[in-house]
Amino acid sequence: MSGAAELFAGLAEKAGLPLSPRQKEQFRIYAELLAEWNRKMNLTAIRTPEGIAEKHFLDSALILKFCSPPKGASVVDVGTGAGFPGVPLKILRPDLRLTLLDSLNKRLVFLSALLEALGLPAQTVHARAEEAARRKEHRMRYDFVTARAVAAMPVLCEYCLPFLAPGGVFAAMKGPDAAAELSRARRAIGLLGCSVLGAKTYSLPSGDGRSLFLIRRTGPLPAAYPRHGSKIARSPL
Repeated sequence: MSGAAELFAGLAEKAGLPLSPRQKEQFRIYAELLAEWNRKMNLTAIRTPEGIAEKHFLDSALILKFCSPPKGASVVDVGTGAGFPGVPLKILRPDLRLTLLDSLNKRLVFLSALLEALGLPAQTVHARAEEAARRKEHRMRYDFVTARAVAAMPVLCEYCLPFLAPGGVFAAMKGPDAAAELSRARRAIGLLGCSVLGAKTYSLPSGDGRSLFLIRRTGPLPAAYPRHGSKIARSPL
């Protein structure tokens, strides 16, 4: 059976995102460390080479097909988990200045070991999104924000949009039935000083549907946001 990195290299080629020899090696290391650490902690329920290649590596990489951040852009991956989509983006675009944010420190321990093995610089931040976005070093500081299946769109927007710098873009990765969510989130997007830039729908090779929503900061962020996590969950914008 081919390994996840080898399978992904073929999928990336077909998607118009060919890998260099170094990138292929980095994805091989990523897949191996993910499997090794997953035996010690629950990083992902997706464990097969085929699943990792498609639903983690390719799914993350496809962001670059629809919205490529400017060279040297600052990027924060909110609720990064096992590093998706942030670390694949950093492998493919080493010029990006990446921050990985997660509320569980054990995940960041894994990511620190992974980044060292990959030879990639990145910042890791142990915090809840709504708490980090209140800190001046993170609030409205990022050119590009990513998050994958973290929460419903109205909630996700309040978690993520406060990180956006003026003109910055939030790429929200969602499943196939998220159009209604986006409609419900339009009020939140406006209140948080942003507007919808675009929406893309596509399918992975297995047929799984995906949606990518692109939201840009076009105005100021009111001081009241983000609210406390319990308020966000109890009363979405």
